[in-house]
Amino acid sequence: MKSTYLKSTLIAGTFAVLMAMSCKKSYLEKDPLGSLSGSTLANAAGVEGLLIGAYSLLDGVGQSGVDAPFYTGVSNWVLGGIASDDAHKGSEYGDISEYQQVENYTATPVILPFNEKWSALYAGVQRANDVLRVLAKVTDGSISQERATQITAETRFLRGVYHFEAAKIWKNVPYVDESISFENHNYNVPNTDPIWPKIEEDLQFAANNLTDTKGEIARANSWAAKAFLAKAYMFQHKYTEAKGLLTDIINSGVTAGGVHYELTPKFSDNFNPAYKNNSESVFAVQMTVHDNSNGMNGNAGDVLNFASGGPATCCGFYQPSFSLVNSFKTDPVLGLPLLDNWNDEDVKNDQGLPSDVPFEPYTGTLDPRLDYTAGRRGIPYLDWGIMPGRIWIVSQDAMGPYIPLKNVYYKADQASTSDTYDGWGVNQVTSNNYEMIRFADVLLWAAECEVEVGSLAKAEEYVNRIRARASNTNGWVYKYKNDNDPSQGFSATPAANYKIGLYTGQFTSGGQDYARKAVRFERKLELAMEGHRFFDLQRYDNGTGYMADVLNSYIQHETHIPGYTFQYMIDAVFTKGKNELYPIPQAQIDLSVQDGKPTLIQNPGY
Repeated sequence: MKSTYLKSTLIAGTFAVLMAMSCKKSYLEKDPLGSLSGSTLANAAGVEGLLIGAYSLLDGVGQSGVDAPFYTGVSNWVLGGIASDDAHKGSEYGDISEYQQVENYTATPVILPFNEKWSALYAGVQRANDVLRVLAKVTDGSISQERATQITAETRFLRGVYHFEAAKIWKNVPYVDESISFENHNYNVPNTDPIWPKIEEDLQFAANNLTDTKGEIARANSWAAKAFLAKAYMFQHKYTEAKGLLTDIINSGVTAGGVHYELTPKFSDNFNPAYKNNSESVFAVQMTVHDNSNGMNGNAGDVLNFASGGPATCCGFYQPSFSLVNSFKTDPVLGLPLLDNWNDEDVKNDQGLPSDVPFEPYTGTLDPRLDYTAGRRGIPYLDWGIMPGRIWIVSQDAMGPYIPLKNVYYKADQASTSDTYDGWGVNQVTSNNYEMIRFADVLLWAAECEVEVGSLAKAEEYVNRIRARASNTNGWVYKYKNDNDPSQGFSATPAANYKIGLYTGQFTSGGQDYARKAVRFERKLELAMEGHRFFDLQRYDNGTGYMADVLNSYIQHETHIPGYTFQYMIDAVFTKGKNELYPIPQAQIDLSVQDGKPTLIQNPGY
């Protein structure tokens, strides 16, 4: 969490202490705080500084021992995005080959991304636990009981969130509370005990004790805790419990700033730094630039995810898939998604055409959210000009014709919303927050719950709220007044043949199976390229083989498109009962060995 939003008075030296508190050798082993924590930090300033340090690792950047932010970023664009049907690795064949292994489901426990992500998350857990340990030592009266309760609740929220992130990636992970530290050599915690009840306990405590509003908008409030608790219920298929919470959030929830939760007027507002911390922001990881952090406080986890032309001009990763773009096709009459035959024919693309050859984009009807999700040739790319095609793509034949968009800043705002990362990523970090949960999530989870244990008509109502926002013509992409000079602004002509409509009773008439399919598809459209898709498929699966069916069908489609190689995907297979989870990092298993036996147990199939 960045000081721009969490303005606490810190004693001199606190930040240096925080840097020393990073995980080193393993996910739990670190140098003891010792006398420093007892004397220097056991007061209001010290504890508040430690709490900011616990917030600061939400973005996955800043702990020692992690080699690159794109392994650990909060957006989960690798483990949640390219491992799903949202996107391909991008760049060119062989560039960061570990990502190819993630995408083609051949990844092993020894590749670096898994260990780096594990280390980042458990560094966050340890920082949260340090807050609780030091708070218990404060005896000088500098922290009131009321403030101590808020500190504890915020800290347990963070600890619950860090464990939650680990649980959705690996499922079988250790739960580490403040009693576990290097000092007592009790850091080899097994991963065989159920973790969801512990996560629920932390989030429930936070929900019960946090205030509804906060003086600093970046802090967790009670409603954010309730939303994460509802998400934990969704991952366990506790639809009845989730439904009650989600209904309460929809009816009464407010942001930390006291604004009632509501969808922003425009879909694109969620990806524009000018509108961050808005009414749709349930809990966001704060990103800032030009704050003397060497770019570390920008969205460094997505530093690779820019086209090779236009903004940043590097590095070409995270390219939207054909299947994702095809998902945005709509019925030409009703404007509804093509739930069953959306992937029968690809949206027209420019394979084989040089960038200087005229290209006419697809003329069929499309959901307008597409062109704020994926960059397509012939369509305005924010205010950067017409996306020209392959000259903005590192290797179009190998990775496809589309480029990412939701993480990209506007050209007019480049000076204030972008920064250079660590001396090499020129303009590749941004001040756009990452929304861990936005109100659209809440509405779509509520729709899922209504399908499973409630009313199909109510589920349709929630989905229509999402679609109604998307149908707001003020939020569509429009053609430029002058394609050669985008600074002249946009015309009144839509950039594509957009057609989006509301459901009018189809949920009830089609029955539960239809409604379930429609809700899941809406979530795919609304949250595309935001790192959720793999974990949504994992949730939906629940041992049924649904995930394997979806992703193996996806592989077959993507590897049989004329003119595109996807060489590393040709023989890919998603294996049911294995690939729904990632392997526990072998480095962590090795570090957990006691008396010749590992404490951590590997996930099935690895």
